[in-house]
Formats: sequence, structure tokens, C-alpha cells
Amino acid sequence: MDVLEYPLIAFLIILCFTYWYFKNTRAKSSSMPLPTNWPLVGMLPGLVQNAHRVHAFFTDILLETSGNFEFRGPVFANMDMLITSDPANIHHILSKKFSNYPRGPEFSKIFEILGNGIFNVDFELWEIHRRTTMSLMNHTKFQFLLQRNVWDVIENKLRPILDVFAEQGTLFDLQDIFQRFTFDTISKLLLDHDPKSLSINLPHVPCEKAFNHAVDAVLYRHVFPKSYWKLQKWLRIGKEKNLIKAWETFDQFLYPLISQRQEKLSNKIIKDEDHDFDLFSDYIKAYNQWTKEDNNNNSNLGSVQDFLRDTFLSLMLAGKDTASANLTWLFWLVAKNPFVESKIREEIQQQLQLKKDENAKLFNIEETRELVYLHGALCEALRLFPPIAIEHRAPIELDVLPSGHRVSPNTKILLPFYTMGRMETVWGKDCLEFKPERWISNQGKIKHEPSYKFPAFLAGPRTCIGKEMAFIQMKMVAATIIYNYHIQLVEPQAISPTPTVLIRIPNGLKVRLVKRVNPL
Repeated sequence: MDVLEYPLIAFLIILCFTYWYFKNTRAKSSSMPLPTNWPLVGMLPGLVQNAHRVHAFFTDILLETSGNFEFRGPVFANMDMLITSDPANIHHILSKKFSNYPRGPEFSKIFEILGNGIFNVDFELWEIHRRTTMSLMNHTKFQFLLQRNVWDVIENKLRPILDVFAEQGTLFDLQDIFQRFTFDTISKLLLDHDPKSLSINLPHVPCEKAFNHAVDAVLYRHVFPKSYWKLQKWLRIGKEKNLIKAWETFDQFLYPLISQRQEKLSNKIIKDEDHDFDLFSDYIKAYNQWTKEDNNNNSNLGSVQDFLRDTFLSLMLAGKDTASANLTWLFWLVAKNPFVESKIREEIQQQLQLKKDENAKLFNIEETRELVYLHGALCEALRLFPPIAIEHRAPIELDVLPSGHRVSPNTKILLPFYTMGRMETVWGKDCLEFKPERWISNQGKIKHEPSYKFPAFLAGPRTCIGKEMAFIQMKMVAATIIYNYHIQLVEPQAISPTPTVLIRIPNGLKVRLVKRVNPL
């Protein structure tokens, strides 16, 4: 009998053993950094016990084992894993032997909510996605729309709200503000729709909040037995219940907007200047190209509406949560380091040629590239708190990693990017310090670090194609706030990364603002 066919039995075994484990050994666990490999259930009890701090748990283990650890799961669950933060292994998997380490069917199951979007597919379909998206992002019209949309949201939404909070001394969640900002910006950019989540009354917009529920569930699919989360899905309980609701919310938001846009295209209700640049038209062409080439229909793309839904949901996830997470961690780190805050303000005044009593003005994309110290601060936040904290791969064929580990097609490999930023062997003895100077050369230019050392935007062929767009948006927002306001952290508040693939602060970042009437 294959226990995987009976997830309830597997779950009950795990539950009973874990209860016994907590009751009898929890007092001793603090002195044992490495999880015990128990008969039958493997190291799963240790993982369950540390699920609430999984990124710190992996970091503790990898620092103890020089960056590589073979995790043994229950004998019936097929969840043995190699956890590696070895830069040589990262380079091998994501770049050198990229073709042997596709996302694969297991990854697609974990991220099934993204369907056939760019992050969830491999090979030819991924290449079509990437080629289409890169062509659009490199278009002059896209750069113009990005700059216009970001400044429109900053000037007409963000700053008025922050001014009110500053005048009233209101305590608010800065993380929530950033999530609303990026959601409204990416929705307008991709779908030409303003969901108005960033409004003075901070309305509840279901789709904006659904992203948090979705990413919360995905990490559990990464590290827990498939039988465990499939049981939750079948019973519609726990994380899977929230994921199901998020899925429904995304569909209710996206499909009507897609239909409206298709109707405009079919009726040719489109401005003349948009003929050479239209997101919908280009992605529809990509869909038609793929369905024509894929004669066997192996990818099951579904209808063109389904394809557009998957495409835009993937791009929204990338454009919303990664930027908002990085901005949140940046402002927490800056607030804890007043010297860095002062240096960023000095740079903004000098590079944008501001007078001492002048507020930060609108600046263009080219001017963002002059904010080198701010760029370094953003990179430091990304190093210490990479938005995508963990990646998952499995080889197609038997391989030997640079570390000497043999990996078979059944081997799940976890790449904890959160841990990499905390490795003394990679970043030096000051690896836990927030030092924007780390990213600036002796000539005052931005210092490049290889992606296998700094994989915040992944590495190799799958390097994030929205990297430049993200930096532009984050610099515009960060410069506006840091120059015009002083942020006061509300103490005490517990700050730690959520146990999710895309990390954020569990209860938000509570702050007060003081408006700087005479900057510098």
C-alpha cells in the first residue's frame, strides 16, 4: 500500500509523532542546532517545530554545516531535500547547468495558482513569455508609462495621504501603504485600471489583500509533504482554504478587466499612439504563436483569456509584492541607521540640485541612476531581506554539484537566498551590518556583484527582467519619502520575516511621520 495514496493516514502519523516529540524533547531542542533524523518521520518534527521561523532555522543549519545540508523527510512522503546556500552550487544550478534544472512539474504544482504564467513554465513557452515581456519593457513607450504612472500615484495618492498622517500624528502601517501603492501602480500599468486601494480611508480591496494569502500558502507547499497540503486543500482548511479564496478573488478581479480590454480591441477603441505598443495585443500574439507551434497541446494553455489571466497575475505578483517588501525592509533599516538616512538626503539634494528649503521634485528615469548611495541602500535591504527568500529546483538528469553532492531527478533542492546574505564566507565578518557603502566602488559608481552571490533577482537566464523597472520605482518612492519626511518607528514592535516564500513583516511596520518643512 502506498501511503501517499492515503494522505489522512500520513498526516495522522506525523501529528501523533510531533505531539510526542514536543512533549518529550522540546526542552532539549534548544541545545541541538541540527534536527534529529527520527525513524519513519525523519527530520520533519524539527521542521514543524521551527515552521514559524523557517528562514532562521535554515540559516542556523547551513551556518553549522558550511552551506549544505541533506534534509531527510518521512519515508512515505518523498520529501528528502538538499538545502544549499553554496554560491558555487547556486551558479551551477541557476546558470551553468540551467537546462538541467527547469522549474519542472513539481514547481508548477506548488505554484499552480499562476497557471501558465512566466514564472511557472519552462522551455519554449517560457522563452515566448520572456521574449514578449522583454520587448515590451524595453519599449520607449513602456518607460514613459512607468515614469508617468509612478509619479501620478506618488503625487496624487501617496503624498496627500502621508501629509495627512504627518499633520495628525497618525500611527499607521507603512508596509500596508507600500503594498497598496505597488498594487495600484502595477494595475494601472498592466491593465489600465485604477483599483483605488491607496485612498485616504484605506479601503479593503479584496484582490490587493489576496496576494498575502497566496504567498503564505506557497512556502508550506515547498517544505511540507504533498499529502499534507493536498489534504488541507481537499478539506478546504488552513493555508489551502486561504489559497482557494485568493484564487477566486484573483479571477473575479482579472477576468472582467481582460474582457473589457478585449472588447475595446475588437471595437478598435484604441488611441492611434498606442498602436505600436499594446500589452494585450502582444500577449495575444504570443498565445496564438504558441498554440500554433504546440501541435500536441502539451501545455494545456486553455483559452486566450486564461492565458492572459495567468500572464498578468504573474506580472502583478512580481511588480507588487517584491517592490513593496523591499521598500518596507529598506525603511526599517534606514530608521534604525540615522547616518544612512542623512547620507541619502545629502545625495538627493546634491544630485537633484535642490535648494535647502525645497521639497524633492519630480525626477526622471535618468536622474534615478545618479542616486548611487540610495541604490546601495536598496541592495543592502535586498541582500539581508530578499523578497523571494527561497527557490526550489530539481534536476532532469543525475548530476554532481560543485560541493560533491550527487543529485538525482527525485532530489528536491532548496536554495535559501535569505541565508546567503548572512554568510560570513560570502559577505565578510560584517555580513549582518547594514552598509550601503558595500555597493559603491572607489570611483563612486555602483559596484556589481555576481548574481550567484547576490541572487535577489535570481541568476542566469531566469534573472528577473523587471529588475531595472523595480529600481526605478523604488528610488522614486524612497527618495520622495526620505527627503520630505522623517520616519519614527513605534517601539516596541517585533520585526522578523514571515515564514513565506515572499517575506514581509508579519504585523506590518508601525510608524509615525514628521514632515520636514525645511529639508536639510
